[in-house]
Amino acid sequence: MSDTIQLKSRSGGRAARVALRSAPLADDKRPVRAGMPGGRLKVLTDAEVLRIHHAALDALEQIGLSQAPQSGVEIMTRAGAILGDDGRLRFPRALVEDMLAKAARNITLHGRDPKYDLHLSGTNVHFGTAGAAVHIVDLATNTYRDSTAQDLFDAARITHNLDNVHFFQRAMVCRDVLDNLEMDLNTIYACCSGTTKHVGTSFSDPSHVAPGFDMIHRIAGGEAAWRARPFISNSNCFVVPPMKFAEESCMAMESCIRGGMPVLLLSAGQAGATAPAPIALAIVQAVAECLAGVVYVNAMAPGHPAIFGTWPFVSDLRTGAMSGGSAEQALLTAGCAQMHHFYGLPGGAAAGISDSKLPDMQAGWEQGITNVLAGLSGLNMVYEAVGMHASLLGFCLESLVLGDDILGQVMRCVRGIDVTEDSTSIEAMKAVCLDGAGHYLGSDQTLQLMQTEYIYPVLGNRMSPKEWAEADRPQLLDKAIARKNDILAKAGRQIDPAIDAAIRADYRIYFN
Repeated sequence: MSDTIQLKSRSGGRAARVALRSAPLADDKRPVRAGMPGGRLKVLTDAEVLRIHHAALDALEQIGLSQAPQSGVEIMTRAGAILGDDGRLRFPRALVEDMLAKAARNITLHGRDPKYDLHLSGTNVHFGTAGAAVHIVDLATNTYRDSTAQDLFDAARITHNLDNVHFFQRAMVCRDVLDNLEMDLNTIYACCSGTTKHVGTSFSDPSHVAPGFDMIHRIAGGEAAWRARPFISNSNCFVVPPMKFAEESCMAMESCIRGGMPVLLLSAGQAGATAPAPIALAIVQAVAECLAGVVYVNAMAPGHPAIFGTWPFVSDLRTGAMSGGSAEQALLTAGCAQMHHFYGLPGGAAAGISDSKLPDMQAGWEQGITNVLAGLSGLNMVYEAVGMHASLLGFCLESLVLGDDILGQVMRCVRGIDVTEDSTSIEAMKAVCLDGAGHYLGSDQTLQLMQTEYIYPVLGNRMSPKEWAEADRPQLLDKAIARKNDILAKAGRQIDPAIDAAIRADYRIYFN
């Protein structure tokens, strides 16, 4: 049931009834939610998609990839890859097609809480974090400092309380943890302690996978429980563009697959540097590299859950510096999403990165443009969507909070316009224009739709200048800081206290 209040229109008209939601809406009634289908935007024609596909197959047959680990060479050559005298593995078209037929589709990335499960099918869209920022943006001083395990834990706790950030992949490096094994373990534990949403992480060394699984099994309640609902995916840079395997990452990936962990096959070339400068050819290289990953994974474990992670980035060709907030980046990501749909594979790419150093107007337009194109293109997993500044070098907790508002608006665009018999009936127009008050503010239709058809920003300000002045001119960043602090003051730990105590007794944990 909804309560009503009286609201005087700004034009001075008579008061209208406006509904206030007195309880949260059921998930199927909310105006936006995780996994809504996108795909209305297509930046490539069908003929252009085919041209990119065939070029990628040509690259795999004629160029191939070098520097696979010996285990990978054995896995892929047994399946039909050809090892040349130059040490490069080449992939016949028929092999790629066979492995695409075996590849997992319609996969679920589990949360520790089932309500956060992500169903990666079709054009369902999910937004979340990612990255390896080495700095935190400190808005108290407008400076950058080294990121810590505590910062990562805080980011996970904030994400847990944001409706429009659907998963939490490691967003920053714990630079206060100097031992690499301890860093990988603290990364896993900080993420899982902060949220029960799906978590993504990586391993800095293949030997760290086994102790990582030991910790994960304890969090899950045993290996069987973990394998039934794997709630962590491995973000794996299995290639070093252009067209080279990353030996240690490949070995870590093999261990993760054996341990039942979903993998993100991540190709992150930079157009004009480690990927070709033409946007289309940068997509070709990323697709070729990820198709090699599809062969690798499915030759080892047919149907293992893997995300087609084409992540080509953009260079500012004047300087060579990365330009993650550019229009070219938005087009790259949207084009990659179309390739994922062409193959029918669960896909992920990057959007929402800002080149700005602070959460300012530049950050707003960069995050808005790239995220909305990613969402409208129907990208299953949009990584690095919130919080990232300085072209992935800095992460800002306040920007994470602000990003929740941005993503709410983006997801409303993804939902699109509901064109139905009811929504186009002119009966409501007749009632207002012929028999009613001459406006729709208090109509039954308006009251019914104001919470299910429209989304409202938590922090964004829609006051008139007069109202704003009367409210002591609230500033957006001040509100973001206050919301961040309020979330952190109330957020608990998402690990059972007994398990937490046992893990802290056995491992050196760097956050409180």
